[in-house]
Amino acid sequence: MTPQTPTSLGAPPVPASRRAGEARRRGDELLSIGAVLAHLRDDFPEVTISKIRFLEAEGLVEPQRTPSGYRKFSPADVERLAYVLRMQRDHYLPLRVIREHLDAMERGEAPPALPPAEARPGPLEEADRELVAASGASAGVRLGRAELIAAAESGEAELVEWESYGLVTAGPDGGYDGEALQIARLVAELGRYGLEPRHLRAMKAAADREVALVEQVVAPLRRHRNPQTRAHAEATARELATLSVRLHAAMVQAGLRARP
Repeated sequence: MTPQTPTSLGAPPVPASRRAGEARRRGDELLSIGAVLAHLRDDFPEVTISKIRFLEAEGLVEPQRTPSGYRKFSPADVERLAYVLRMQRDHYLPLRVIREHLDAMERGEAPPALPPAEARPGPLEEADRELVAASGASAGVRLGRAELIAAAESGEAELVEWESYGLVTAGPDGGYDGEALQIARLVAELGRYGLEPRHLRAMKAAADREVALVEQVVAPLRRHRNPQTRAHAEATARELATLSVRLHAAMVQAGLRARP
């Protein structure tokens, strides 16, 4: 595959400090977040203000702030957001990889070659990607209620409903970890296809049964006095969880292919 260049992928991003200075020198108009949303929706109809705020929280765009705290975006910021959204939509790249692309282009380097736009991952690849994303997100992440809602691009009413069905659960401190965030995002995404929380009760029940099966295997190891054996129990639990998710994805894929 021919290596992609910054030109072929869109305008290379400009560092935040330079973006602000260049915008002032050129007299470019700085845009409110609402104006940015209106501009992006021509090409990305599903983008929301929560999505833009989430991308900012992830460090993918750094708008200026007025003395009163309002966000102001330069044209270069809008181009950067469009690039992120395009890479997600057309190439299914996770934010971590998109950030690497942006960093490379800011250094004047060509980003890694992209997969073909039509090469959407199948159910097994999607399952593996979600597992990696969940494991990476869970370490050290602690979100408040408003932060979880913004990151999942949902609303308070949706979160209340998810919690009522046991799909998302807060910790003892009232906060949410990375796994809760991943579940919330997936539930929200399924909701866009018309699947409501009540439809997902079967998935939750199946997950609880799988947890019970894993516990049958690892519980004796966890009770062992040897710290290495207990550590082995945790590694075994993670491996069984991975195999369980991949088996579920393979069964769904096989079932769909068997349909007339």
